[in-house]
Amino acid sequence: MFERSNEPKLVFPALGGLYSSVADHLYPLIRFVVGAILVYHGWVKINSGVAAVAASMAKSGFEPAIFFAYAAIVLETVGGACVALGLFTRVFAAMLAIQLACITFFVMMPQGFFRMEGTLIWGIVMFTIALRGGGPYSLDRAIGKEI
Repeated sequence: MFERSNEPKLVFPALGGLYSSVADHLYPLIRFVVGAILVYHGWVKINSGVAAVAASMAKSGFEPAIFFAYAAIVLETVGGACVALGLFTRVFAAMLAIQLACITFFVMMPQGFFRMEGTLIWGIVMFTIALRGGGPYSLDRAIGKEI
């Protein structure tokens, strides 16, 4: 009686070609950008010094602070680079999702929703990447192995 389609109709059908031509590149772009931004966050921590990062960790209640400082620096620099390149993507994205969950719920949430929404979104993105893996155009795909 009624024909149903799973795809909505485009308001501007002329854009259909553009959408289909970039569709395969969007996930790798997102993976690269979020990984690269985390590398920058890690680089800022390196430039601040481990002692300053550890002091911040201690102030936030993360003890032993020096361990958490090194973990954040390594995860954000090495892990961010690996997510950006798609190497060991699931492992690093999962660890980063856990780190971001800790920041969101133990540090930001007590300060109110608007303080936690950024890290919550980042954590959800990392969790999604952990579930999906490197995808096309990743080093995981190039070496033919994925953890």
